[in-house]
Formats: sequence, C-alpha cells, structure tokens
Amino acid sequence: MKNLLIKGNNTQGLNYLLENRKLKGKIDLVYIDPPFATNGNFTITDGRASTISNSRNGDIAYSDKLIGKKFIEYLRERLILLKELLSEQGSIYLHIDYKIGHYVKVMMDEVFGIENFRNDIARIKCNPKNFDRLGYSNIKDLILFYTKSSKPIWNEPREKYTKKDIEKLFPKIDKQGRRYATVPIHAPGETENGKSNQPFKGIMPPKGRHWRTNVETVEQWDKEGLIEWSSTGNPRKIIFADEREGKRVQDIWEYKDPQYPTYPTEKNHELLDLIIRTSSNPDSIVLDCFCGSGTALKSAQINGRKWIGIDQSEHALKATIEKLKTIKVDLFNCFVAKPEYEFIEIAKILTEEIPDKLLQQTA
Repeated sequence: MKNLLIKGNNTQGLNYLLENRKLKGKIDLVYIDPPFATNGNFTITDGRASTISNSRNGDIAYSDKLIGKKFIEYLRERLILLKELLSEQGSIYLHIDYKIGHYVKVMMDEVFGIENFRNDIARIKCNPKNFDRLGYSNIKDLILFYTKSSKPIWNEPREKYTKKDIEKLFPKIDKQGRRYATVPIHAPGETENGKSNQPFKGIMPPKGRHWRTNVETVEQWDKEGLIEWSSTGNPRKIIFADEREGKRVQDIWEYKDPQYPTYPTEKNHELLDLIIRTSSNPDSIVLDCFCGSGTALKSAQINGRKWIGIDQSEHALKATIEKLKTIKVDLFNCFVAKPEYEFIEIAKILTEEIPDKLLQQTA
C-alpha cells in the first residue's frame, strides 16, 4: 500500500478508505488528536502558531467551536468509521482535554466496548503554571487507549533506569559490586497437586501460598547462586540490576509540547514514537485523520510503518508536507528513507463521481 495524504473532510476521507481503498480491518493503529471542544479558534501569525484558542490575530488554522453533546456526537461518528478500519489486532489512542475527556471515555466504552479499554494515560504537557486561578494549575491532558480485541499488537515498552531508580530498586551489592534486589519465590494461592506445591530443600511454601514456578526451576536457581535466604529463613530470588532491560512504562507520561510549534497544539514526536513502536509492527498501517502538522505521520515513516493522514486545513497540510521533508535519509537504516506518498483531494473525487451518478438516475 502507498502512503496517503488526504485533503478533505475526515468522514468523507474515512468512507473513501473503506469503500474505494478497501481498507476495512487493515489498519493496525489509529492515533488522533481532535479538537478539544474549547469553543475557540487556533491561529497562525507570521509563521508562528498560537498555543491557545481565541487568538485575535492571524489566519485560522482550525476552528474548535463544537462543544457539549454536539462535540461528542461529532467524535462518535468518526470513531464508528475508525473501528471498521481497525484490524482485529488494532489499537486506538485518542488524545483529548481533561475537561471533556471523561465524557469521551463513556462514549468510547459504547463504541469499542468497556472490556477493550486499556488505559487513561495522563500526559504532562507543559511546565508548572503560576498564574492565579480558582483550582489547581493544569499541566496535563489525557490519552484514551482502547484495542479492537483482547489480542492486540503489543511490543512491551521499557524505559531505562535512572541512577536514583537503581539505588532505590536494587539496594543490595554483592561481592563483585553488582547491585541486586531479592523477590519472594512464592505467590498467593494454594495448589493441591502440581510441581509448584512440592518441598524445596525440605521446605513447603507458606500456608495459603505456592511456589511461583516448579521446584526443579527453583533448584536450578539455587545451583546458579540465585537464591538468597532471608533472616527469617525464607528463600528469595536474586534479581541483578545489570540484567534488567529497564522498567515498565507507567500511565503518567512526560512529553511536553514544543515551545515554538509550527502548527497549533503540535505534539512531542517522542510521544508518537512510543505509541507507534508499542502498538504497531513494521509495515503496519498507522492512521491519523486529524493529522495537523503531521507528527504522527513522520514518526510512522521513521519507524518503518505505512501511514495515512487526513486533514482539511490548508495550514495543516502545508505543515505536514514541510515536516515530511525534514526526514533525512539514513543509509544505515532502511526505514528512514525519503517519504513517498499519494496526495488525494476528496472534493475532486466526489465531483468526478457526480456525473456518473446523475447518468444512472436518469437512465
């Protein structure tokens, strides 16, 4: 499939993908950053984008005037189409403001099923604010993460331990100077039969618990010097810091927005890199139907994914094309190549189809 950059209304664009491009069930990842129901307009003045709505000067990059129930229905219409496009292993990440996000979640529970809700991710978007207001200062927004099914693409993300993390999580040091921690080798729940309820060195698991693995594995750990006995006589597994890949990514992310964006509400590219690497595979198709400045499309390109972007704003499309041009070819990484894509104008396609439909009606 060719990468696609589509100009036009995104409901028309999504229907075009379903009907003309036959992409139903073919999209592995959707990331969207729609309007936030701010009841304002976002502008660009002399090449600089406004970061707040209702700026008085400049050209309107996009209008964000839908609020309340109308806004929820506006999103619902598009999410129903996006669900059709998602593959069975697909995921959707919807970036939204904290003021409207909880209403959006209730609606997404209906569309995707509450059983497919995975995370409400808090994204720290800026530095602390010090101006007066009735309430606590807001430095976050939300990302709602849903999957199409119970078996999505999931490439476990890890982040490196900081020095402070290592000192806190691996407080012990062995004779070779290696930092380590110990964890229990038993877990809640009893098993009457099976290899996890047999004696290890004559010791049974504590009452109401069982060994985390079979006794043969525990004995092998002991031979390898990976069992340490606590002061109370309990065996514990040794975990070395230098053998760990890193810590699991939690549901609070700090990816601050660019200080001087080229397009209003432009997002941090590292945020998109994380999402794309985690919830898609090389050659997966990534779709952003509110593509704005094209950050998701660029991240998809440099991570070896196919991509589709849709937007009706001239400013957005200009920013996207310019951003794609900044991708530098890397001779040592086949993924990082000059992006090739097909540019489509939905309005022209619809205009071309009208005469045929009229002929059919008069025949």
